[in-house]
Amino acid sequence: MQYRNFGTTDLQVSEVGFGAWAIGGDATIGSTAIGWGPADDATSKQAIKAALDAGINFFDTADIYGLGHSEELLGAALQGSNVIIASKVGNVSRNDQFTVDYSKEHILSACEQSLKRLKRDVIDYYQLHTARVQHLENGACIEAMQLLQHQGKIRYWGISLNTFDPFPEADFFLNNNLGSGFQLVLNLINQRSLSLVKNAAARGYGIIARMPLQFGLLTGKFSVDSHFEITDHRRNRLTPAIIKSSNEALQNTWELCNKYQVSKTQLALSYILSYNQVSTVIPGIRTPEHVQLNTSGLVKLAPEDINFIEREGQATLASLLSVIEKQG
Repeated sequence: MQYRNFGTTDLQVSEVGFGAWAIGGDATIGSTAIGWGPADDATSKQAIKAALDAGINFFDTADIYGLGHSEELLGAALQGSNVIIASKVGNVSRNDQFTVDYSKEHILSACEQSLKRLKRDVIDYYQLHTARVQHLENGACIEAMQLLQHQGKIRYWGISLNTFDPFPEADFFLNNNLGSGFQLVLNLINQRSLSLVKNAAARGYGIIARMPLQFGLLTGKFSVDSHFEITDHRRNRLTPAIIKSSNEALQNTWELCNKYQVSKTQLALSYILSYNQVSTVIPGIRTPEHVQLNTSGLVKLAPEDINFIEREGQATLASLLSVIEKQG
């Protein structure tokens, strides 16, 4: 395992981290699935151990994952381990409804609950979970994060972005010199964040690349006949039309797997890590096999192949957006 600086902080993170959304299990809010279907806790703990054995030291979770269960599992499995834990706050379930709360009171209270579940005295990196500009302009969430840092309950903080270019929330952070990092989408078919990655890293921010496999699309394992459990959020996201369009559009990109003698997953992760501005990439992991698939066989891609991937990625994203628009 290789390690990278998380911006200008003193955190040294494994270049492949552990995305801990899926181990939260098949939680729902009302009738809305917020998980990845059923997960076996014993298997999840084995996956965490395998990750430690593979040199992974960065674990990314959120209090909404499994409605706290993801944090509980990490707390139980990582107690006493010298690892870096990142969590998130702001997405909540109230009265069987999904909503957000970026008030100072909620963030301070939620942090205490996360610390208890994680069995830790401090969270290494705490993130506003998809806060929008209006929340940042209100200022309460920023005040809360700064207070938690002053109290020593979090070491560093930042934001997990859920918007795309021109990234107004990131601009707010950069313009006001806030926080220490960004979590954002970057993968073979979506490179809209690349300018932000380069700009933010140059300013000293750590970068966490999420959705590296686009909910599994970039593993190549899905077909139009793939079935997702009713408690799996991908049931409504990875429709047969999306899977078909994606698989067809990626054919040219997958030819690089033969050139480098790697799997589709390895190509997808190697592409992201070809940018040294990326601190860590966080594929979702729920089994020991996932650890092996996501940490082995990573390669250095030639510049011409990176350029090729990005040209193809732009076309693929346009193709997928066209399908989504037709679905209404």
